[in-house]
Amino acid sequence: MRPRLSIVIVNFNGRGHLERCLASLAAHPPSVAHETVVVDNASTDGSAALVRGWPAVRLIELPANVGFSAGNNAGIRATSGELVLLLNNDTVVPAGALDTLVARLEAHPAAAIAGPRLVDGDGAAELSFGPMISPLGELRQKLIVGAGERGLRPARWLIGRATRRERYVDWVSGACLLVRRAVAEEVELLDERFFLYTEDVDFCASVRARGWKVLFTPAAEIVHLRGRSRATAARLANAAYRRSHLAFYEKHHPRWAPVLRWYLRRKGQLPTEPGPTR
Repeated sequence: MRPRLSIVIVNFNGRGHLERCLASLAAHPPSVAHETVVVDNASTDGSAALVRGWPAVRLIELPANVGFSAGNNAGIRATSGELVLLLNNDTVVPAGALDTLVARLEAHPAAAIAGPRLVDGDGAAELSFGPMISPLGELRQKLIVGAGERGLRPARWLIGRATRRERYVDWVSGACLLVRRAVAEEVELLDERFFLYTEDVDFCASVRARGWKVLFTPAAEIVHLRGRSRATAARLANAAYRRSHLAFYEKHHPRWAPVLRWYLRRKGQLPTEPGPTR
């Protein structure tokens, strides 16, 4: 039977997170026919061996670390479900969450993408959606998120309140992003110039440019432990983030790109070494 839902998990040296994620999927599988694929970006921590021993999970081993966008694209191309779920390895899926997410997307025929409410291990909400990245919008998002991460009550209240209402948004987090395959293929999948970070915002922008909507729904809730490489390789992950940040502005806000480059150079954060660093 052809799966209706394809779950794609990109992994790089995240064996501990990956094991928890796969265990949650095994404990709470979606009721729709589905397949699960792990795309391993040349991990050296035994991640591939873990997946090979996991029942009903297919492993795609890439010869090098090609990054998050390219890894997801490899997984999408290797699967066949009419719906594709991009799922971070540092997530935990509660019972019923994926069925609810699928149902909410189906309830909105104008939407091509749906993202759930993301919470951390303590149940605190993450601001996992927002307006299109721009200098002003980015500053606002960072101030709110930063205040929330520092535990400031007004910011935590604001984030909690904002994430309780279903709405159409400009983008949802790639930590858990459900997309209609036909639309993903129409926009030629994720832009691989984004090695790590901002690829989800760009992907949603491409989908919206084709006239589709992006749905944020709190009806489905996923735990996001936010392990995505920064804990083990902070310097390299930060450099990858800066590269993607610059690439995003060069693509979407070319007039602001020189300003961002000047700002990063002045702060000593302008990445100098080329190529992937995740």
